[in-house]
Amino acid sequence: MASKIQASDRSNYTFSSQRQKWVFMRKHWPIYVISIPGIIYFLLFKYIPLFGSMIAFQNYNIFKGIKNSPWVGLDNFQRMFQYTEFLQILKNTILIGLYDLCFAFPIPIILALLINELRLMAYKRVVQTVVYMPHFLSWVIVGGVVVGVLSPSTGIVNHVLGLFGIDPIYFLGENEYIRPILIASGVWKDSGWGTIIYLAAMAGINPDLYEAAQIDGASRLRQVTAITIPSILGTIVILFLLHIGNFLDFGFERVFVFLNPLNNQNGEIIDTFVYRAGLVDRQYSYTTAIGLFKSVVGLLLIMSSNIFSKKLTGEGLY
Repeated sequence: MASKIQASDRSNYTFSSQRQKWVFMRKHWPIYVISIPGIIYFLLFKYIPLFGSMIAFQNYNIFKGIKNSPWVGLDNFQRMFQYTEFLQILKNTILIGLYDLCFAFPIPIILALLINELRLMAYKRVVQTVVYMPHFLSWVIVGGVVVGVLSPSTGIVNHVLGLFGIDPIYFLGENEYIRPILIASGVWKDSGWGTIIYLAAMAGINPDLYEAAQIDGASRLRQVTAITIPSILGTIVILFLLHIGNFLDFGFERVFVFLNPLNNQNGEIIDTFVYRAGLVDRQYSYTTAIGLFKSVVGLLLIMSSNIFSKKLTGEGLY
């Protein structure tokens, strides 16, 4: 008898829960309608193309199609790791990703903290506008600006070096300079845009905390370290995890505009190699295997870092 009552209670609870969901959906139906284009976009351009990843295990022929192309198993992956040039490209991608993580990731946080401390609103808005503007420039324009600034004949950097008696340097023609140029140009272009999320998180901090700290005699620096940073720590952790997930996905256009035969050895990354080998040389199966490898590594990185973050800080993506 008791078991029947419990089963009846569970069924009633399930029915009530489903009814509440339908009521909620009917009440907020405009939100679901607005989300339909986004869902369609992800289905068409993100999820359905995943089925094409099977050509990584084929010797894909564009005329035979996926269905009739011969299967080769793991041959493309074996070729990938046996190719010495790919190992150098993987090394470049990892090193550039590490530099970007160590230098580019903290700068938006520091910039947001500095902007948040500005008290004159008019000046604060001007500063925000100035640091945001480079984000809206394409990488082609950014590349042109950097090439002009670093030009050995007309660039301002070499002009300043010449004042100290240093001979002009062709920065984009030297392998040792390409990685710092890639990181620095990315910092200039995107660091201001990255501050938006952190400033939004700071705007949600309770002002009473700062008032209490001022009454206790805490300095501005002490307020930042004891209130602001701990309050936005959850946001920092989430963005850090997302950055880890895109560790090998540095960006094709960000690198391609700076590459040339003189800096190719230290500058080429997986994305530019996939373009050259896949689209230019038409090695579709081989480059699909490389892309699949990159995606699996990114998934493993984000899952492991999420587990580590939850144990260390209690914050995570899921």
